[in-house]
Amino acid sequence: NRAVGAILSNEISKIYGEQGLPDNTLKVNFKGSAGQSFGAFATKGLTLKIDGNANDYVGKGLSGARLIIKVPEEATFEANENIIIGNVALYGATSGEAYFNGVAGERFCVRNSGATAVVEGIGDHGCEYMTGGVAVILGKTGRNFGAGMSGGIAYVLDEEQKFKSKCNAADLNLDPITEENDKQQLKELITNHYNYTQSALAQRILENWDAYLPKFIKVLPEEYRQALIRLEEEEKLTDLTE
Repeated sequence: NRAVGAILSNEISKIYGEQGLPDNTLKVNFKGSAGQSFGAFATKGLTLKIDGNANDYVGKGLSGARLIIKVPEEATFEANENIIIGNVALYGATSGEAYFNGVAGERFCVRNSGATAVVEGIGDHGCEYMTGGVAVILGKTGRNFGAGMSGGIAYVLDEEQKFKSKCNAADLNLDPITEENDKQQLKELITNHYNYTQSALAQRILENWDAYLPKFIKVLPEEYRQALIRLEEEEKLTDLTE
């Protein structure tokens, strides 16, 4: 069926408003293949999990829920080499978390403004027009990554050192992971990914953390970097005047 979780989220919102429910209050497990817009507009307090795969528009307008899509335990293929969700996942997401134990199609996290996501590879146009949130890509990306990206952060595992040729580098800062808060955030998200999906790739990265960390690139839009600098300067001025 399409838009699984949307009606349930609507009922939650009518009773509890935009704050939703406490984290993980309602957990719904599925098996098999989901139709389009799985978890669309899913609200806080709801956890939706699939042992299987899903079509396009997973997590469209995600609004605080947690989405988990993993390969079945009996699967014999390498999850990080196979598609698990379709195109345009997390389009316009505003908050929440998503963990995808496989590769996503094109336009992953387009117009994401606040959700956090971990995936094991993506197609073309990833993080296009993204304005907020965090995306962790534990694998290859397609071309035109970060086009129009003005906010948020992406961490990309670039084992083949080809990422710079696939992104809109003129408007993006592409840096190694050197800040402690970045290291902590990245490791925490990969740990979450393993805990929720039992990803073999996440396990391998965590077990060889010191070897993998230098292979990650932090993607930060220049516009967002300048905004952070201005915010820091304003906070310093506020502290001086108080």
